[in-house]
Amino acid sequence: MSYRSDIEIARDAKKHPIQTIGDKLGIPADQLVPYGHDKAKVSQDFINGLTDRPDGKLILVTAINPTPAGEGKTTTTVGLGDGLNRIGKKAAICIREASLGPNFGMKGGAAGGGLAQVVPMEDMNLHFTGDFHAITSAHNLLSAMIDNHIYWGNELGIDERRVSWRRVLDMNDRALRDTVTSLGGVANGFPRQTGFDITVASEVMAILCLATDLRDLQKRLGDMIVAYRRDRSAIYARDIKADGAMTVLLKDAMQPNLVQTLENNPAFVHGGPFANIAHGCNSVIATKTALKLADYVVTEAGFGADLGAEKFMNIKCRKAGLAPDAVVLVATVRAMKMNGGVAKADLGAENVAAVQAGCPNLGRHIANLKSFGVPVVVAINHFVTDTEAEVQAVKDYVAGQGSEAILCQHWAKGSEGITDLASRVAEIADAGMSQFAPLYPDDRPLFEKIETIAKRIYRADEVLADKSVRDQLHAWEEAGYGHLPVCMAKTQYSFSTDPNLRGAPTGHSVPVREVRLSAGAGFVVVICGQIMTMPGLPRVPSAENIRLNDAGEVEGLF
Repeated sequence: MSYRSDIEIARDAKKHPIQTIGDKLGIPADQLVPYGHDKAKVSQDFINGLTDRPDGKLILVTAINPTPAGEGKTTTTVGLGDGLNRIGKKAAICIREASLGPNFGMKGGAAGGGLAQVVPMEDMNLHFTGDFHAITSAHNLLSAMIDNHIYWGNELGIDERRVSWRRVLDMNDRALRDTVTSLGGVANGFPRQTGFDITVASEVMAILCLATDLRDLQKRLGDMIVAYRRDRSAIYARDIKADGAMTVLLKDAMQPNLVQTLENNPAFVHGGPFANIAHGCNSVIATKTALKLADYVVTEAGFGADLGAEKFMNIKCRKAGLAPDAVVLVATVRAMKMNGGVAKADLGAENVAAVQAGCPNLGRHIANLKSFGVPVVVAINHFVTDTEAEVQAVKDYVAGQGSEAILCQHWAKGSEGITDLASRVAEIADAGMSQFAPLYPDDRPLFEKIETIAKRIYRADEVLADKSVRDQLHAWEEAGYGHLPVCMAKTQYSFSTDPNLRGAPTGHSVPVREVRLSAGAGFVVVICGQIMTMPGLPRVPSAENIRLNDAGEVEGLF
């Protein structure tokens, strides 16, 4: 049996004017800045007037470690938001914007799937409202101003060997990971080694997603460390006098984007840091705005709960003063079978034993989430090949972990297929069962924070780090940055740093390759294993199948 593709379903959406969607949340039409008929930005003036309103309930959707079998975290986020509205609750969705790199690479878009999507799907997965272009431009303006300062006499005494600020591009391009700039003679400046990261890994992206308003945005931008002098003293973006112009470029990007689901429910789509190399959450300003306007806000955190949810709890909630009322952990029978050793080609055949063998990955995530003091419900994202025995095996396993699993069919049925989960999540959120607390206190030493995550979340035996890494962490502590949380950058495919090690491994080590101080964003990035901050394209990139059809419509996005 064949099914319509996500883009075919999205193309048939019966969208309402964006002013109608805003009205559902009480946003006046004159406080929306429309981008066409179906998307708009919410004005900063309107957001500033919401301060005294009470907050709604915050529901986090996360997942097991991703597999090629698919988990459907964003699809479940969208479906749950629709489901809550279907049962009579006033709910909004908060998700991240899509990066062009994965869209044209392997991962695909970030708008959900099936009958649980946010639209306009094509716009969301391409240029949308230009936020990522603004972030790229602001980041690279700073890069240009650093090199320009050096060229015109280097009044600040920047050590050209210690310029830490790299350039960014919103595309997967491995050739740019390690580059040399300013070749070609005196007129082009002083040659130095540098490189590119993908835009979503930019500290500017992280700052946009953590800042509370434009004033906070500019302060954070100014606090970014971009280089060091020969005496190792820091050079900040404000020393280069770039923070003002960068804020101007980001003025519109700072305003959250409002769109709608296929069922015409409100969705805030804003920010897009990757959870394997950044903190992986929707912007604080979008989430807080939604909490003032809706009784229930469903948001997601990127990749598996070992990355996105951990950073949601330890970074976003800590910085923004948020606390989730309930957590939904998404899993699929297919993914359980892959974790149990079944090849992707054989996932269609019933294999209850493989499901049971793969469930420890799910169990590890349940235990980890509970360690934050939050109630956890498992959403079994249904595939048509799932059998009753396989679904029951997951339910039985989850019950043994002291939680509950609910079968969800939102991909095929929309909100109708997820009302059971919606009712249960609302019940848990309303009961006030959450006793949320971050995993570690602010005053714990940076290396101990890394060890806490490695041992308690990844179940590693040890963290391996050269003396240079430890000395760098100690130097940052002495400079006053020891209170910052840590942002782990590692593979999303495993609890370990080996992407091929599935299930719930123990007895492994976490090698730390590099640490980077994001002083403006307010965290220390810890790069583990072989993770790259500039991804590459796969052998057969999705871009090969993306095109315009004879009607001028986009084909090939997913």
